[in-house]
Amino acid sequence: MKGGLKVSQISLILIGFVCATVLLLAYVKSLFLSSPVLPQNHVLQLSPDLKVKDEEALVEGSGLGQSEESVNLVSEKYSTYTNSSPAIKVTEELISHDKEALGEGGGSGQVEESVNFESEKYSTYTNSSPVIKVSEELSTREEIGGGAPNFTKKGDLKDVSDKKIGSIKQQTDVSTPVSSGGEHSKNLTTTLKRQGCRFAKGRWVVDDSRPLYSGFGCKQWLSSMWACRLTQRTDFEYEKLRWRPKDCQMDEFTGVKFLKRMQNKTLAFIGDSLGRQQFQSLMCMITGGKDRPNVLDVGHEYGLVQSRGSARPDGWAYRFPDTKTTILYYWSASLCDLTPINPSDPATDYAMHLDRPPAFLSHFLPKFDVVVLNTGHHWNRGKLKANRWVMYVNGVPNTNRKMATIGGAKNFTIHSIVNWMNSQLPKHPHLKAFYRSISPRHFFNGEWNTGGTCDNTTPLSEGKEVLQDESSDPDAAAAVRGTAVKLLDITALSQLRDEGHISRYSIKATPGVQDCLHWCLPGVPDTWNEILFAQL
Repeated sequence: MKGGLKVSQISLILIGFVCATVLLLAYVKSLFLSSPVLPQNHVLQLSPDLKVKDEEALVEGSGLGQSEESVNLVSEKYSTYTNSSPAIKVTEELISHDKEALGEGGGSGQVEESVNFESEKYSTYTNSSPVIKVSEELSTREEIGGGAPNFTKKGDLKDVSDKKIGSIKQQTDVSTPVSSGGEHSKNLTTTLKRQGCRFAKGRWVVDDSRPLYSGFGCKQWLSSMWACRLTQRTDFEYEKLRWRPKDCQMDEFTGVKFLKRMQNKTLAFIGDSLGRQQFQSLMCMITGGKDRPNVLDVGHEYGLVQSRGSARPDGWAYRFPDTKTTILYYWSASLCDLTPINPSDPATDYAMHLDRPPAFLSHFLPKFDVVVLNTGHHWNRGKLKANRWVMYVNGVPNTNRKMATIGGAKNFTIHSIVNWMNSQLPKHPHLKAFYRSISPRHFFNGEWNTGGTCDNTTPLSEGKEVLQDESSDPDAAAAVRGTAVKLLDITALSQLRDEGHISRYSIKATPGVQDCLHWCLPGVPDTWNEILFAQL
């Protein structure tokens, strides 16, 4: 046809169209193939199996059933990816073997300790560096305890610190940066914060590496009346026992670690003769019972010097020069401020101000970094009469009938001193305060002056475990509840150790008189200090 297309031209057009179509299809296919793909080596699975390392903790209560507390973090839905961000699947199982969490205490029902991990919402991944925020809500009925274990990606225990009373909401951040090259991150870290250890709950176990110091040594710090190795006592199995908390491991005590932790700090024990035992125990533990001529007596800095006519000073203070760590004890059996009613009369009575802290404590508190308070066994009519103590409140003799009883006055004083200490903590941010629960007595068949005895020499004849969650000293527990003052709860674990007292093996060995109040050293007070060390 004239003016139309020739056959050869139409063929060329068709060939060009086909080629263009092929090229277009190839281009679309290449775009599809080049879209982000999740290679197998980019799917990360994190499944640490966090189990109790203590073999006995895994098998104790055999036949009574086990409590498995499984926490599964499964990411099934993923966010929008930009660039080449790989998908991440996180699965974490936490297994706990706590019989009492299942209500095996009998009749108390099942305690629910639920851990809810919400993993429905994720961050937007950009530049191949995804971060997953996983919120954890942990609710427990456990009143007092210690530590939030931190775990590495392999589930290894990193650290144990203290926890607060009641239900706590915590967060777990699983931060997993991935390099733009698609390689596994070497800095993968999983931090799992959860409720930690209640040190007062656990069991006594035999440990042949104990004691921490020799009962024949430590003469520089230990009163001979409490060194049972120097008496006629011949059984010393009580020295081989170590306290093992149920829910975690305590940091092993060494003098070097203690001094490093307390570098440039001062620890003060304020209390009765049981507080003095704890003070002497700690000095022996720090030094391993060895003489340390370089340790400085700094009692004069605190007015702790022996006055004329006194059997001993009101306390002692020693400083380790290498770390500038100071350990002191001040005798205040009632934790009250004592003032002479008639200063000009040598035979005057003393006002024991139930609502005022000891003047020593209030005066030197700014110099302290750790304070451990205790009272209890001087609260009886005989002691008050012998010491000529008269109860005062608001600067005048007490007229409140509820506080006229010994128990009422003691409880009022404990609450008073704890509340006062709690009010001081905001003024001294560096300060940590503890109230130590009462040390149990073990007089059987009478009192100390009426033939009471504690002749048992078989360790743990009354049992070896403490499984209760509540303290055996309800007054102390109630006083610290809701405050920043921590409870150093040693009552129940010490109750199992009736063989650890001085008993009839005193230096004087007075017939018919036994000391079932104070402890042999080395002995039970060493454990009090190990728990204190774990909570610092």
